Amino acid sequence: MMNCEHFGVTREQLLALVAEGLREGGDWCDLYFEDTSYHDLLLRDGVVGSGGYHVDFGCGIRVLKGEKTGYAYAESTDFASLKQAARAAGAISSAAGSAASLRGSSGPKTSGVAGPLPQPSAAGPSLLRSRGWLRFSDPTADSTPPVLPNYYPERMAWEEAEVSRFVPFLQRIEAGIRTRDSRVLKVVAILSYSVSDVLMFNSLGELTSDHRPLGSLSVQVIFRQGDRTENNTVSRSLRMGAEMINDQVLEDLVSRAVEGMDARFEARRPKGGQMPVVMGAGASGILLHEAMGHAFEADFNRKGQSIFSDKMGRRICRPGINILDDGTLPASRGAINVDDEGVPGQKTYMVTDGVLTSYLHDRISAGFYGVAPTGNGRRESFRYNPIPRMRATYMESGPDGTREDLIASVKRGIYVDQFANGQVKIGEGDFTFFVKSGFLIENGRLTMPVKDINIIGNGPQALADIQAVAGDLKVDEGTWTCGKEQSAAVSCGIPSVLIGNLTVGGE
Repeated sequence: MMNCEHFGVTREQLLALVAEGLREGGDWCDLYFEDTSYHDLLLRDGVVGSGGYHVDFGCGIRVLKGEKTGYAYAESTDFASLKQAARAAGAISSAAGSAASLRGSSGPKTSGVAGPLPQPSAAGPSLLRSRGWLRFSDPTADSTPPVLPNYYPERMAWEEAEVSRFVPFLQRIEAGIRTRDSRVLKVVAILSYSVSDVLMFNSLGELTSDHRPLGSLSVQVIFRQGDRTENNTVSRSLRMGAEMINDQVLEDLVSRAVEGMDARFEARRPKGGQMPVVMGAGASGILLHEAMGHAFEADFNRKGQSIFSDKMGRRICRPGINILDDGTLPASRGAINVDDEGVPGQKTYMVTDGVLTSYLHDRISAGFYGVAPTGNGRRESFRYNPIPRMRATYMESGPDGTREDLIASVKRGIYVDQFANGQVKIGEGDFTFFVKSGFLIENGRLTMPVKDINIIGNGPQALADIQAVAGDLKVDEGTWTCGKEQSAAVSCGIPSVLIGNLTVGGE
């Protein structure tokens, strides 16, 4: 485990920075140190002709006072810069008005949170204070970070791998794709990987660190048949070391890149209307993430912006359905040993047996609701304030047989297994998703391939309309990135699911 020396700070300096942040009367202060290196290689037209490398290094300091947040960061970890950032964050949290900004010619970057947080009910706990977070630690306390479970297997560190071995790997991907389909017009393959070391300290005296590897492969292929073109993109992203560059991953990417292209060229736009929809296992989980998962994030609910704000403890779908957000899946892109507030990664059931049982909490929302944080406080980098974010979001397998059983139960409907762009209204729960590939279901059989259709519905209503859940859960390992105010690596998954009634936008 990394220690303070990695960032050139001491335990005494950490305590001094927290004290500086709280000098204006703040209730809570935390520090987030980060050292991340990014690498990428790009193959185009059979040649690996470009690559990139950059480093992100610095520290973000947050101060909470009552219902206000002050945040500042420094792109250096020398004590003078850090002290200035701590002072700025404290000043912002204490400033009058809904937002404040302090910026010197050579000072730290700062930001304020606009608008006060809503107050809890009179019977409920006050923000932060009910959780005992305001206790300042004993400077003589043990500074050894806790030993955390490690969900990131790393047999070969990215930092120690020879970049030259990745070039022929990318070339083999293109060669394999071209060998399997003569219609291939163009292949673009990208390997990117990053290694992050983070260190967190707060006004409870909690010192936490994490070493986070992440590797990603993405392949885009353009096919031409006659005067028509189609494209397909496949990817794999894992929190592990350079051992992920292996023949098994290569075979998986090559196979999926050419899979189903005959159907793509044959696909037509079907007649639209309201009908049953069977969502295929795996990548269909993006609809679960977007249309439902965001609405379970506690900041939206705390502010009354989510359709689920008043539904805690109520049945929102049929018994037997369990929906969770999990930071403990080994090697998953959404795995976290510890979140970006120092809370250990964990598995959180949002829906248990059809009942809404938990939101996804950071420390602020947990204090508001009087519950424990769920390990969902995440940020894009040290430049950003942590907010509630998903990790790996999925629905557990159900009792209703196989994908084929679900399809066989539908007289007329649509089967979809890949979605593209979508839009969601968190407050109303309404969503629209573009279907990348699918089939018409007629009399219990997959018939005509379909394309150029949208699936339109409402998240709570879609949950209530789930009629069957198969036993084939698959968590997709693609390069999913959530863009809620900040970018965050996530995973999503779902078993095959039959939703009784959605609107299909067709002819």
